Amino acid sequence: MTDYDIVVVGGGPAGMMAAGTAAETGASVALIEKNQRNGKKLLITGKGRCNVTNDCTRENFFANIPVNPKFLYSAFSRFNNRDVMDFFEAHGVPLKVERGNRVFPVSDKAADINNALIDFCRKSGVQVIRDAVCSINVENGVINSVKTQSGGEITCSCCIIATGGKSYPLTGSTGDGYIFARNAGHTVVKPKPSLVPLVIEGRECAEAQGLSLRNVAIKVTESESGKLIYKDFGEMLFTHFGMSGPIILSASSHMRNMNKQYKISIDLKPALSLEQLDSRIQRDFSENINKDFVNSLSKLLPHKIISVIINRTGIPYATKVNSIRREQRIALAELLKNLEFKVAGFRPIDEAIVTSGGVSVSEINPKTMESKLVEGLYFAGEVIDVDAHTGGFNLQIAFSTGRCAGIAAAERMGYYSYD
Repeated sequence: MTDYDIVVVGGGPAGMMAAGTAAETGASVALIEKNQRNGKKLLITGKGRCNVTNDCTRENFFANIPVNPKFLYSAFSRFNNRDVMDFFEAHGVPLKVERGNRVFPVSDKAADINNALIDFCRKSGVQVIRDAVCSINVENGVINSVKTQSGGEITCSCCIIATGGKSYPLTGSTGDGYIFARNAGHTVVKPKPSLVPLVIEGRECAEAQGLSLRNVAIKVTESESGKLIYKDFGEMLFTHFGMSGPIILSASSHMRNMNKQYKISIDLKPALSLEQLDSRIQRDFSENINKDFVNSLSKLLPHKIISVIINRTGIPYATKVNSIRREQRIALAELLKNLEFKVAGFRPIDEAIVTSGGVSVSEINPKTMESKLVEGLYFAGEVIDVDAHTGGFNLQIAFSTGRCAGIAAAERMGYYSYD
């Protein structure tokens, strides 16, 4: 039996931040990770580039947290986005800010962020144990020990659960933390996918499969009421099942009631008014006046979406451009400004970037991340029922809650306070 002050379960961004932070104070800390390398999921974030945080205002940060933002006020104030940027630059990772205030390593390599966290833990004196936790033991309402699948038992006074959610299970996020939390008496809000690709009715998206659109605008509305749910501008992708890409993933986090039906409208030419777009179409038509309609749109639209547009207009492919009526041309312009699709549902949770749901925030102290039910039990990262839009906000949540839990656990053990 081995004894530590603090055991951290999960070697992702929240877990490594928590472990390194606690160990810096002098506390003895063990980090248990079932993968052979820490940060397996972190390495694939941001398409392998790692959108580490967002260089926005405090107000804008919380505006991008649709689920339980108030719970994060204290943790974010103690370790905010500027603190995260300073942390990684101080640990040898130069950063840059891109469109939408998204922050990336200058190298565009997620491995640099991951290695900085691994080095932070190593230099702080964290003992990494390659094993899987099978139970977290509580006696008389107080954390007592952690048992591993290899048969080991580690006694501890504090345990930080930072196991992630259920998205990307091949990286180790298999929902273990929810089981540990329930066994300790906690309520777990049912996990569901967030920041997930959307399934779209019909075969049109499959026809345009592989097409990536940049600088398009989208609106999401409730089909029945017409209420606007979300709007965004940026990049999206057509797939064999529907849609993906940054603005679609963000849109999915707003579509929380799947008892309702939703529509997505794409403005393919958001920089042009309807009148300007009509003028552009007239110019293109004048250059192709004797051609078939199907051959007149190559300058206006990507090839993969032309058939979708033509089918929607109802104008036969072989119609000569010079015979297209004004009202048909106007209808074409309106279609390009408002290309609607019906949402059929979400892709599975294992394709989601983030899990929505998790340990109820009503049972966690927001100032310390400690359980209100079990002394010495803490939570950090995606295992908590808090999630955000794309743009670096979810990793910021991981770092803020991980830092908060690490400090609080160390202070509980009587070690130096950061404040």
